Amino acid sequence: MQTVTMYTTAVCPYCIRAKQLLQRRGVTDIQEIRIDVDTAQREIMMQKTGRRTVPQIYIGQTHVGGCDDLMALDNQGKLIPLLQANE
Repeated sequence: MQTVTMYTTAVCPYCIRAKQLLQRRGVTDIQEIRIDVDTAQREIMMQKTGRRTVPQIYIGQTHVGGCDDLMALDNQGKLIPLLQANE
């Protein structure tokens, strides 16, 4: 399974929803980068993604986007294949 990395904050309901969906799809380990704890990571996230909102989700090296993007990927049947792809 691909590595999942997620930029998050403690009180973000979309972060919680995204984590719940990933867990339902078999992801047991999500590498969280808390941008509310480490403000330098917010700048890194914005440079990498061009976005200011959380969550920002990476599956392997692929930037999926936010919670809505993740849900759309799942609804299209593309989330599980991406999670299971070889790097």
